[in-house]
Amino acid sequence: MLGNTRRGAAVGLLSTAALLAPAMGAETGASIPDLSGHWGRTNFNLEQPPSGPALIVNKMRKPDGTSDENAARVGDYANPLLTPEGAAILKKHGEFSLTGQSIPDPHNQCWPEPPPFTLTIQLGIELLQTKDEVLLLYQHDHHVRHVRMNVPHATPLKPSWEGDSIGHYEGDTLVVDTIGIKTGPLAVIDRYGTPFSDALHVVERYRLIDGKTAADAIRRHRRTLTLAEAPVRYDAYGTEIDLSPEEKGLQVEVTVDDPKIFARPWTGLVTYQRAIGDWPEMVCAENLREAAGPNKGVPVADKPDF
Repeated sequence: MLGNTRRGAAVGLLSTAALLAPAMGAETGASIPDLSGHWGRTNFNLEQPPSGPALIVNKMRKPDGTSDENAARVGDYANPLLTPEGAAILKKHGEFSLTGQSIPDPHNQCWPEPPPFTLTIQLGIELLQTKDEVLLLYQHDHHVRHVRMNVPHATPLKPSWEGDSIGHYEGDTLVVDTIGIKTGPLAVIDRYGTPFSDALHVVERYRLIDGKTAADAIRRHRRTLTLAEAPVRYDAYGTEIDLSPEEKGLQVEVTVDDPKIFARPWTGLVTYQRAIGDWPEMVCAENLREAAGPNKGVPVADKPDF
């Protein structure tokens, strides 16, 4: 099966990563942190930062005050982070969600998922570290991002659906810088339909944190969606999460800058714990009857090929 093939390739690359992880970093002379392996979480969306501007949240609320993701997804278009252009687009997407339909996005339309959107929707991630490249593998539809290490952005830069990602290490942190993300009808950064423009610039910072800190961060984020106290051991797709506080967690700090859509840069977090076992095979196929939004017409060429 595709899932088994991917896992076999991952094991081979992971062995290579294990050999390279202790190597000396060219930038600082410090040991490169070993972030490799299979990580997971059980809740969607970015976590609110400990300080700075509050992230856009769902206006739809349950009686207990938590986000009602099932009723509709109406992003808070009055958030001062948004420019007038960004607020108008988000408001339109929220009105569409109130009709009972899902806001079309790269995930439910089976398109490539750019950052930071992929961080809001993907529950499982696997990091494979090599000398010249870091691979970020995602659980749903087995998306793969390539991060070229210790090189500048491509010149000339050709926009692509996942953008041009380059990386380097700063001490114990992997820093990933992405620009050149293509825009289009599905240019959103979250499940509420918050848009982005061709000026989007995303910086992700990956580092290990202690297990208790990871568990506390996950618990805080979960309480924005439910007041249930019990931790969740399995994600929505059945992958088991190691809840042991003795195991280190992986935290990603993602900073978003897009002056056409946001009045200022902002930062969110994603916290993972170790995942146990293999991922299920999850294939998403493009088709005319989409999971959300209106059905698509058959593509027609502007002129005959011959």
